[in-house]
Amino acid sequence: MAKKKKTLALVLGGGAPNATLMAGTLVAFIEAGVQFDIISTSGAGAIVGLLYTVPKQGDARAALSRLADMGVADAIYRQFPVNFKVFNKPGWLADGWRQWQRANPLLQAIQAQANQGPLQRLAADWMSLTMATLCPSDLSAQSTGLCAHVPFIEDIVDFKALREIAPRFYLNAYNLSRKRMDCWGKDTISHAHFLAALSFPFIYPPYLLDGDYYIEGAAIDTLNFKRLFQDHPHIDTTVVFDVLGSEHLLHPPRDLYDAWVQSIITPLTEIARDDLKLFEALHNKDAAGKPRTSVLRVPYDRFIPPERREEELDWSYSNLSGLYRAGYAAGQYLCREHAAELGLHQAD
Repeated sequence: MAKKKKTLALVLGGGAPNATLMAGTLVAFIEAGVQFDIISTSGAGAIVGLLYTVPKQGDARAALSRLADMGVADAIYRQFPVNFKVFNKPGWLADGWRQWQRANPLLQAIQAQANQGPLQRLAADWMSLTMATLCPSDLSAQSTGLCAHVPFIEDIVDFKALREIAPRFYLNAYNLSRKRMDCWGKDTISHAHFLAALSFPFIYPPYLLDGDYYIEGAAIDTLNFKRLFQDHPHIDTTVVFDVLGSEHLLHPPRDLYDAWVQSIITPLTEIARDDLKLFEALHNKDAAGKPRTSVLRVPYDRFIPPERREEELDWSYSNLSGLYRAGYAAGQYLCREHAAELGLHQAD
């Protein structure tokens, strides 16, 4: 009699600066042949999860590796440590400006050369900074968020293909209007649901969807465990991308922007840590008292050099590339050390 296939789940939590860390691990999983049955996402984990499952061009490995392109050329970032490529000005005039940029063949040609070398990247990012500086905006004291909702996601994710993928896929967002956490499955998730799920307070305004206002689910529940185990009472193995604690992230700020980023990200990492501890200690038991799942953590701490810790939240290209490599190494390690749990071979 054939053995019943063990279920394997993946939990992708929030934390945008660490997206390339998660992306590197997923590329290692792709190369090793890991196949997940369930994928649960929140916050920035949704970007990584969607690129892993439904990239626009169908090449998940390439799409995930390109996430480092969100980073700003180091020569620019040292002088202006803000990610103008990710955080865009709000308003209908700004939307029109970005549409004009996408339609401009000269600007697109410069961007297309960004990966040809450091000088080409510097030129492309300098142009992006210039365009971002000139971009008009209607930001005012009456605005409910600093930035436009992520404007580039439809260029890299094929939302129509999501319902056709094999694994179950979940995405959470907090419903401000009804004071509850909503969690959508792959048959429901659209571009609008993604924007609602990435509306982190203050950075993005609450997103209006089907008459209700939403903010990012990861701002409240950074690891989307609740719905996962409501729908799946038992999962053999759940892979969690271990969060990095505040003892590694906190440091004397180098500038105002660094202080602001720390004030946002470090509480989220501690919430995620506490959520994981509570789940393992209290909630990882079924009605019979048996574990609902075996939790397998990706051990990022051992693959990030201590001297790079203060830069870990930076949006520089070198940092995002370094995090990608660290995530890839951590993924390879997990595949070697836990091959049986990941379904790469069956234990005797």
